[in-house]
Amino acid sequence: MYEAVVFDNDGVLMELTEMALHRRAARDAFEAVGVADPAEEHVEAMSIGVTVPKLDAVCEHYDLEPDRFWHERDSHMSRRQQDAIRRGEKGVYDDVTALAALDRPAGIVSSNQQATVDFGLDAFDLARHFETVYGREPTVESLRRKKPAPYYLEAALADLGTTDALYIGDSETDVEAAHAAGIDAAFVRRPHRAGENLSVTPEYEIDGLAAVPRILEGELPASD
Repeated sequence: MYEAVVFDNDGVLMELTEMALHRRAARDAFEAVGVADPAEEHVEAMSIGVTVPKLDAVCEHYDLEPDRFWHERDSHMSRRQQDAIRRGEKGVYDDVTALAALDRPAGIVSSNQQATVDFGLDAFDLARHFETVYGREPTVESLRRKKPAPYYLEAALADLGTTDALYIGDSETDVEAAHAAGIDAAFVRRPHRAGENLSVTPEYEIDGLAAVPRILEGELPASD
């Protein structure tokens, strides 16, 4: 069952970042480019789930250069998340211990910043479990490439030398990216996803990472 396994990061391995931190980082970015009092709707738009059209619209409103603003936004977001990890406000889920039971190559594909993911893996001594790790670069192009696009997932699969892999995620876009890359998906229904209805169907639905080794050993059947 599968030659490799790839994980999303936030909401799967590491705890989600509080929305208040996302908003503070967006405000930091506006201030860095000279916008002292951005509209709340624009702070919200640049906090999470940012797309290129959203970015372009906000930058046009304030006459900002998108590449510079986005670099500031991602840099401040990463620094604030790293600080949250240092303070113990953003941790890992207890069941990351299941990583020790993996007997095949593993990777990470996240829509968070590469710097954030790398820092967290080092802080929690998890990097040793993974052969390849992809987060986003602080560029506008990375927004076009993030999930549900399969760009980073396909890059990870190429590094692992296989297309026979399972992707473990906690969002609809994770399932969509897996299917776009031609691989199976396992949806982790952690408490923050308890009531979420998916419009796509993952091959597996699990409540934590302890189920992953069972899937890989063929002990947990795929959904019908």
